[in-house]
Amino acid sequence: MKYAVIAISGSQYKIEEGKTYTVDLIDAKVGQTQSTDQVLLVVNDKDAKIGAPLVQNASVDFEIIKHYQGDKIRVFKYKGKSRYRKTHGFRSQLTDIKITKITY
Repeated sequence: MKYAVIAISGSQYKIEEGKTYTVDLIDAKVGQTQSTDQVLLVVNDKDAKIGAPLVQNASVDFEIIKHYQGDKIRVFKYKGKSRYRKTHGFRSQLTDIKITKITY
């Protein structure tokens, strides 16, 4: 089984070729192909390459599938005896990507 650990959009993900993942917003158009060299680990069956901090000459190619907003999260602040109440809402901006190729 071939997989890698990459750093993308400020988070780390364990990825495999051909699978789709949801990450924080990437500023690119839908259908565009991009690559990243922020590869922290590559495993191919029994062969593993560990980066310090990155694996040399490794890259991951991915395609942007779609952009969308996540579910709304309600944040409610309350202080007793002082009539203080405040409600905020938050929707995260997300991107679906499909991993096309892992090279090392």
